[in-house]
Amino acid sequence: MEEQKMHGFRAWLDYQLKHNDNFYRFFQTTVSFGMRVIGSFVPIDKKMILFSAHSRKYNDSPKTIYEYMVSKPEYAGYKYVWALEDPEHVELPGPAIKIKADTPKYFIISMMAKYWVTCVNIERHLHYKKKNQLYLNTWHGCSINHCGNAVPGRKDFDFTAVDFMCYESEYHKEILMRDFLAREGAMIPTGLPRNDALYHTSKEEILELKKKMGLPLDKKILMYAPTWRDSTDNGQTYAIKPPINVEYWQKELQDEYVMMLRTHAYTTKLLGIEFNDFIRDFTSYPSINDMFKVADVLISDYSSCIADFSILERPIICFAYDYEEYCRVRGLYLDMEKDMPSGVKRTEQEVIAQIKAMNYEEECKKTKEMIKERITDIGGHATEICVEKMFGKQ
Repeated sequence: MEEQKMHGFRAWLDYQLKHNDNFYRFFQTTVSFGMRVIGSFVPIDKKMILFSAHSRKYNDSPKTIYEYMVSKPEYAGYKYVWALEDPEHVELPGPAIKIKADTPKYFIISMMAKYWVTCVNIERHLHYKKKNQLYLNTWHGCSINHCGNAVPGRKDFDFTAVDFMCYESEYHKEILMRDFLAREGAMIPTGLPRNDALYHTSKEEILELKKKMGLPLDKKILMYAPTWRDSTDNGQTYAIKPPINVEYWQKELQDEYVMMLRTHAYTTKLLGIEFNDFIRDFTSYPSINDMFKVADVLISDYSSCIADFSILERPIICFAYDYEEYCRVRGLYLDMEKDMPSGVKRTEQEVIAQIKAMNYEEECKKTKEMIKERITDIGGHATEICVEKMFGKQ
């Protein structure tokens, strides 16, 4: 019960910090000062690395970097610490210590660790990093929708303290510098470590993954991954209700396709969908890269997974049923009518018609030319580059 109360309070606090500018400024100034005072009494451990990832889980690029490091004997002398939402129920390979995120212990460890590795924000929008700490931020995707300080009402992103910031293209670099205040000197052209595996796959691996995931070998695979929508109840829930009639999709497509559905990590409730053998729930599946590898077609809207999936040069359908409203409320960096390979599909009927009439090879070419070569043209060896930047050659 106490855990539920704490989670509810933190959800409320997160929402207020994002949507109440005066509250945010007071909170940031006051707490940052207090953290710097406390930090002055906390000595730095030169061998300690703090990892923190998306939704406070064991995932994303920090996971890739951690698993690379613990597989290499030259990094055996480091102390690895993972900050997690639910550390008691997460099993980690290797020697990492698990701590609960956003607790007093978490913040003390963050003052103690020489190295910070994250795809979000170690300081939780505060400012208390010491000059002799090193901070690597991979971020968690190349955005299509407005992000950081470009989001209406947001001015809380300040990555000036980041020492190394990954980017996937000049398009991505410009966004990080302008809308997150990342420094030019911190920018490193690596791509995202989590995406390295997408550059190195094979037909044999895809076949094994389909067997592992319980997917049919005689049908093509659709992946539907809608992005996160902001809360409409002051941060109590983050729900999404795609306008999908499952029976209609199944009737039209089941002879040739099955569909995997994955909601965004911050989405707390999916409405209006009942799963069956045709449409399958993969939201909790641990590896989104496995899903990308087996998917023949991606259906999404404004999600950065469009950028990730483009690495594979396969068809992408933009199902943006709330396009005009989303443009008005959130905003987009791209004109998706022109910049998406198949434009914008606003109804499920248009999406299904696009799937059934698709020239697969032509759509693959469009993905490569319109998305990959524009916004994800760097990558494949990000993990090794990031580790070398942070820790030097061992």
